[in-house]
Amino acid sequence: MTLPVSAFIAANRFGLGAAPGELAAASIDPKAWLKAQLAATPETHAALAELSDPADLFVELRRVMQPVKVMRVQPSALGSLARLGLGGSKPTKPGPAQTELTAADARKLVSERYMGEVTARLIAQVQSRQPLRERLVAFWSNHFTVSVGQGPASIYVGAFEREAIRPHVTGRFLDLLLAVMHHPAMLFYLDNAVSTGPHSRVGLRRGMGLNENLARELLELHTLGVDGGYTQADVTQFARILTGWSVAGPGEKGAGGFIFRTAMHEPGEKLLLGHRFSEGGEKEGLDALVLLARHPSTARHIARQFAGHFIADDPPPAVVDRFADVFRRTDGDLMALTLAAIDAPEAWAQPLAKVKTANEFVVASLRATEALTTSPGTIGAALGALRGLGQMPFAASSPAGWPDRADGWIGPDAVMERADFASLLARRLRGRLVPTRLLEASVGPVASPSLARALAHAASVEDANALILASPEFQRR
Repeated sequence: MTLPVSAFIAANRFGLGAAPGELAAASIDPKAWLKAQLAATPETHAALAELSDPADLFVELRRVMQPVKVMRVQPSALGSLARLGLGGSKPTKPGPAQTELTAADARKLVSERYMGEVTARLIAQVQSRQPLRERLVAFWSNHFTVSVGQGPASIYVGAFEREAIRPHVTGRFLDLLLAVMHHPAMLFYLDNAVSTGPHSRVGLRRGMGLNENLARELLELHTLGVDGGYTQADVTQFARILTGWSVAGPGEKGAGGFIFRTAMHEPGEKLLLGHRFSEGGEKEGLDALVLLARHPSTARHIARQFAGHFIADDPPPAVVDRFADVFRRTDGDLMALTLAAIDAPEAWAQPLAKVKTANEFVVASLRATEALTTSPGTIGAALGALRGLGQMPFAASSPAGWPDRADGWIGPDAVMERADFASLLARRLRGRLVPTRLLEASVGPVASPSLARALAHAASVEDANALILASPEFQRR
């Protein structure tokens, strides 16, 4: 039985690729199938639920680097930990009860934390019964990108998605924005944890000053957009407003979590986007975030990105206008925005308009083949493919995140890397996959005659399965 193209769109454009049986389930009423996922209680995969609080690791690494403590660090470790923002001034003299922490120890702890997070994320995406929610998590996580390799943010990147993004993907944009701005990952990643008002008590005493990174990216990438009508003066004023938003250290209340440091906050009135903010400490930042979340430019910027993700790389202006109107009318209700995307005729009229990112391709391959439940060692192969394809989770090279356009993912080298992973997966699952069933369960509704001819001439079952996973149809959503 040939299933409708709309089932493929539901499972791929809105989901993460069809698992066995999903195309058939979606084909009955694709929109209802998607909306049922939104109406259900959000699932928390066991792999994610088992992860521990990264604040404990941060506090421990900070603690052992303090010279007043009894633990010693070799001099070679200082440079490594200092780059993580964890270093003290100098190692202490060892005593009989002291433990040595080397640079290798520190790197191993951070690496283990990171790999545990990315593995759990991969498993959750592959095994999710609510793939639309997982796509929304990935979309908003990319919108508010944090990345490894930037100080202590490396410890927090996975928890950022779990704690700041995941609970709010169908809530209000303002609540999502507030959660993001209070999370240590974002405060470390864009250096706001050390941003200090030049005229604050700490600034005057230590000669410290503003860091504008978070203020600039929040305006350019996260809210108003590059054409949103702000100026460099607004960036500076917003950075002044955000001084004092930091992360608590060992011995402080809520160590490893958000703290507002009054002594680092720039005193005085600020002017942002024509609005005056009287001296108010943390409240200045809260009020500024409300202003930005409800700004017309934010509605337009979010609508453009959302349409670019769910409709086409260059979405029709009329779609962007409708999405922006929904965002404004509902006070940034992300559930309403998602429903608008599902109900948009344009989302269903261009079945192959979007290209899967590297992560989406790998996840879709594992979902289609049920590889995580049938083949030991597949997780390692999948992570190796993500490295080769240049999209390890939480490792985007800039705050702009991963590209969401076809030209960011499909080139000669990328095509070969995808084909290699398809071949590797097919070999790993030798004897477990039947090409006709894999074809029907994955790309059946959009399979082309040329793919059918290629499968008919495949040299082996494994080659046929690899051809399906590497096919142009499978790469698109």
